[in-house]
Formats: sequence, structure tokens, C-alpha cells
Amino acid sequence: MRRLPLHAGAALTVLVCLFPVYWMITTALKPSRDIQSSEPQLVPHAWTLDHFRTAVDAPGFAQFWRNSLLVTAGAVLLSLVVALAAAFAVARMRWRGRRQFVLAVFIAQMAPWESLIIPVYIIARDTDMLDRLATLTLVYFMITLPFTVIVLRGFIATIPPELEEAAQVDGCTRPGAFRRVALPLLAPGLMATSLFGFITAWNEFAYANFLIIKNQDQRTLPVWLSSFQNTFGTDWGATMAASTLFALPALAVFLLLQRHVTSGLASGAVKG
Repeated sequence: MRRLPLHAGAALTVLVCLFPVYWMITTALKPSRDIQSSEPQLVPHAWTLDHFRTAVDAPGFAQFWRNSLLVTAGAVLLSLVVALAAAFAVARMRWRGRRQFVLAVFIAQMAPWESLIIPVYIIARDTDMLDRLATLTLVYFMITLPFTVIVLRGFIATIPPELEEAAQVDGCTRPGAFRRVALPLLAPGLMATSLFGFITAWNEFAYANFLIIKNQDQRTLPVWLSSFQNTFGTDWGATMAASTLFALPALAVFLLLQRHVTSGLASGAVKG
């Protein structure tokens, strides 16, 4: 009975968080007449897939899907490679300016990236980098890099350095010891940062909207979602269907990685 308020609060929190998702999916499945009805229906009386067909048949759906995948995957991979090297240098090595570097990374993480839209736009314009997916990839890499460095630094600091030293005694070089001993134990950290980077880059709208102006074929899915608005209003059924399709990859990545994200880090070394 003492835990009942805690469970009730947790259940209420889950319901509040899941209701918008439920409303999005049910709206995507409702006929247009029910969406426009003055009486909202929590449980649809009729179901239809017409809105999903409208979303899939919309111009550029496959192209924008590919663009989002390329930009997101590129940003995540770049962030992991660079952040892994930086986090190892910060966590394992002692060098002048290390504390200042960590402080700069924390400040970069706290800075609102929306405030940099205008400088980034000016730089991209002056360097002829507008309307290019490579520009978006670099911007998303810049956004996700500080968080990735901070998280991986914490994971690397948790791994006992004696494990790597033992591997070096057995004949491994320092990079080899890190690759064979520490890197497998970093799987939870790599999964967590990959998930964060994927969701951040996949959902980002502002930079994609400002940096892709003339070449509409380079747009990503968040910008594509606004194509269901016109002078006559918003096609809410198609918008919700497109939003549902847009959310599926992020949901799939989360379900795929969540077991690794929540698993313990150092327990692998103890068990092994």
C-alpha cells in the first residue's frame, strides 16, 4: 500500500506521455469526416488506411526518406569516431589544458543550437554549401558531438585501467589493448550516444528548413511533413499518417538498442 501512490504516479505519467502518440495514430486511421467532427472520438468508430496511402504516394517520399537516413547515419558515425578519440584522450591521458577542454565541451553542450542558425547560414552561404546534404551532416555532427564526448568520457573513466595494462603486459599495444579490452565494454555507452544522435538528427527541423532552400530534392523528412499544409488548410489525416511513418525508425532503433543502453558497463568485465 505504501507503494501505491508511487505506482499510480508512474501510471499517470505513462498515460500523459503516451496519449499524444495514441492520438496521432488514431487520427491517422480515422476517416476524414471523423477527424473534422466537432465531437472528438477517443476510440474511432471506423478505420481507414487512405491517409497512409496519401502520405506514401506524396511526391518525394522515398527521396526524403533516403536523405534523412544518409544525413542521420553520417552524423552519428562521425560523432562516434571523433568523440571516442576525444573521450579517450580526456579520460586516460594527462595533458595541459585538459580541464579547460572539458569545460569547453560542457559549455558547447549547454549552448542552444538554435541561436547559431544565422551564423551557420551565413557561413554556408559564403562557402557555397547551401542546399547540400553534406552541410546538414556536418551541422548535426556538430550538435551531437559534445554530448557524445561527455557520455563516452564517463564510460571510459569507469573502466579500470588495470584491464588495459594487463593486456599490454601480455603483448598488446596501447591501441590494441583499448580495442580488445575497453572497446567491448563501451558497448552500452556507444549504444546510448548512438540513440541520442540518431533521434536528434532524425527529428531536427530548423537547420534542415534554413539550409535547404532552392534544391528541394535535398530536403529531409521533418521538412517534408510540412508539405501537407496548403492554402486550403492542413490535411490532418495525411499529416498524422506521415508523422507515424516518420516516428517508426526512431522507435525501431530505440527498441533495438534499449537492452544494451540499460545494461551495466563494468559487469561485463567481472563476468568475463
